[in-house]
Amino acid sequence: MDPNSQEVCGSSHSSASTKLLLYSYWQSPCSWRVWFALNLKGLTYEYKAVDLLNGEHFSLEFERLNPLHYVPVLVDGDVVVGDSFAILLAASIVSSSIHPRHLMSLLEYIEEKAGPGVRLLWTENHMGKGFDGLEKLLKEFNGRYATGDEVYMADVFLAPQICIAIRRFNLDMSKFPTLSRIYEAYKVLPAFQASLPERQPDAIVQ
Repeated sequence: MDPNSQEVCGSSHSSASTKLLLYSYWQSPCSWRVWFALNLKGLTYEYKAVDLLNGEHFSLEFERLNPLHYVPVLVDGDVVVGDSFAILLAASIVSSSIHPRHLMSLLEYIEEKAGPGVRLLWTENHMGKGFDGLEKLLKEFNGRYATGDEVYMADVFLAPQICIAIRRFNLDMSKFPTLSRIYEAYKVLPAFQASLPERQPDAIVQ
């Protein structure tokens, strides 16, 4: 097996004649949604690392796949899909109200203009507002996951976002008991474990 390919969930539903290629970066939240979803579906794919820190997303090769220079990009034969929304559909609170507030480029700009430490305050404030909205919305559901006892699209967006909030920004989750309960359920899913950033082929683990 190619060391850069990744077989997930032990089975594949894709055509034997077509190999899925996923152009990705190990610290990309948008890519994480796709790893999680592909794992849940039991799809085998080849992981193609795109180093955003070194500007590989601006290469001519990658630009031919996605002129907007974003990851992830999913290639299925002649079909090229260059956006996680198009790959997965949508979950608007996470994708519109939380994730854009902690984009790496935005946080670097804030720190450059306002000084060290401001980026963390910015992220905690805006992420906290988004989580507060999610907490109020999801507390009405009594299922194991966000909207029931099965994993659906909302979970694919929510699981990486909560993990990032805890790991990267040390967000105090005690104010969000519903989200915390749901996250504990995500953590034991093999598909989620396989989608963790440090388990991606291009991960840099210190």
